[in-house]
Parts: sequence; structure tokens; C-alpha cells
Amino acid sequence: MKFFSKCLILAGLGAGLLSAAATDEATARLKASADVLTEIMAAPDKSIPNDLFHKAYCVVVIPSMKKAGFVFSAKFGRGFASCRKEAGGWTGPAALRVEGGGFGLQIGGAETDLVMLVMSKKGMDGFLASKFTLGGEVSAAAGPVGRDTTAQTDATMRADILSWSRSRGVFGGISLQGGTLRADTDVDKALYGSDVTSKQILTGAVPAPAGSDVFTSKLSEYGGDTQTK
Repeated sequence: MKFFSKCLILAGLGAGLLSAAATDEATARLKASADVLTEIMAAPDKSIPNDLFHKAYCVVVIPSMKKAGFVFSAKFGRGFASCRKEAGGWTGPAALRVEGGGFGLQIGGAETDLVMLVMSKKGMDGFLASKFTLGGEVSAAAGPVGRDTTAQTDATMRADILSWSRSRGVFGGISLQGGTLRADTDVDKALYGSDVTSKQILTGAVPAPAGSDVFTSKLSEYGGDTQTK
């Protein structure tokens, strides 16, 4: 009986340590996401256009998305999304995974920072689902670079989601057709301390967890607290 009790205690301690480690990892990824926004938006004449950022319904940041392969390539990464609240401000961060494959003459591996702006209600509805594919029912396009969007094409203006990437210091728009976004439920549970859905988080139904303002404060700084039309 004593042995059984000790096993339960050890199991509980092990679970607690794993949970703490997962929380620390998620917190570090939130900080990395905030750093990506800071560095990209600070680049002179090479940042995401301010007017687009202020019109976005939601923002997604995937720091250090990985891509590897020889001829055939695959990409995957983990990051966070946040959407504007009707009353102003941004929701707590919802953890996301991006996965997808492609074909190209690619040798070796590279890490890429990825930023997406959700520019329509239709695009936002996609993010409220547990999984969806870019370029399917939700249109996606490479985002323009610069302080304003005077050089945008009509196709870019109509896109539900605009995306940018930075790899080895080079920043620019990128098309992510076929990439899949899905909820990263284990990370959400570590951050929020219970089982919550992306929809609950991104609609503001649950309060933001402690420490998440390291990310959402950057969204307020660059995208404002209210959406501009």
C-alpha cells in the first residue's frame, strides 16, 4: 500500500514537472513571437505596411518555422494567433501549428519566421475552426512590403489572408497555398491551465493567461487596439 502511494506521488511530481516544462516552452515561444514582430516592424521601408496591420482581424506569428528536404520539401512550425476583441484590444494567444508540403529544388534545411494577417471575416472564421487549409475556401496571397500599400495589386487586396516570411535576414511576401493550420491543444492547455479551444480563446471567451501580454502588447503597438476600416 505504501509502495502504491509512493508511486502515485512520484507520478504526480512527474506530471507537474512536465506541465511546468511545457509552460516554460510556450512562454519562450511567445517571447520569440514578440521579438519577430519587433524586428520586422523596425526594419526601415521593409516592414509589414502599417495600414494593413491596422485593418487586420487577427495576426499569426510562427517563429523559426522549419523547412527541410531534398527535392521534396516539408514545412512545419509552432506559434500563436490573436484576434481583435469587439470591445477593443486583443484576445489571449491561441497556439497553432502550421504544416504543409511542396515541391521544389531545395537542398538542406532553413528556419523561417512567418507572419500572417487575417484580412477578412471569412478568414477569421477559418481560424476559429480546429483545422483549415490555406488557399482552400480561404484565399491566401503574398503580402506587400513597405510602409504603405499603394503598390498593392487587386488580388492582394481581395485576399483573406496575407503572409510574409523572413529567412536569413531576407524579408518579403510569401505564398502558403496548401499549408494547413491547426490548433496546438497541448500548448493551450499548458498556458491556460485547462482544456480550452481556439474558438474560446480567439473570441475572448476566456481571459488571457499571465505573461501573454509580452506578445499581445506588440499587437497593440503595431496594429492598434481597434480595427480601422
